[in-house]
Amino acid sequence: MLLFWGEDSSYWQIGFAYVLIGIGAGFAGTPASHSLTGSVPVRRAGMASGTADLQRDLGGAIMQSVMGVLLTAGYASAFSAAIATSPESKDVSDQVQSELTKSFASAGQVAQQHPQYADQIVAAARQSFLHGDDWAYTVGLAAIALGALLIFFMFPHRDAERELLRRYYSEDSAPAATERPSGPGA
Repeated sequence: MLLFWGEDSSYWQIGFAYVLIGIGAGFAGTPASHSLTGSVPVRRAGMASGTADLQRDLGGAIMQSVMGVLLTAGYASAFSAAIATSPESKDVSDQVQSELTKSFASAGQVAQQHPQYADQIVAAARQSFLHGDDWAYTVGLAAIALGALLIFFMFPHRDAERELLRRYYSEDSAPAATERPSGPGA
């Protein structure tokens, strides 16, 4: 997305990128969940499953928030720079600048209120949005690279993991102690 998407990207480019995201999430999600739930004794599989869900949901919420903040900050920064370099910058009040840098939708409303500058405002808003999405995509790419490095260097070694799984299997297959009912009528 960072490298190939632009203002003139076709629907098929965008659709293909989302197909790749879906395939990647499908290929990564199931093995990650299986790895976590399979690496604990059966009696703790429910806890491991809950932990996996929490990690996925919390990680997704955090990254969505971070990327949204970066998109907004990049948009506001680029729009502020566009206003500052515009020949009409002295005519832009602080209130109008605040509305223009708040969001793409706010810029659209300002463009409707000032039709003589509508084309300039919309063009600056588009360019600013693309600048902001570059910030978000760059951080997303860095997070993916960091995650891959953490997995590569920090994931347990295969032999140690296999030994741990053998130990859990033997614990799970050991005969459970039979309990006699207690209390009245037992």
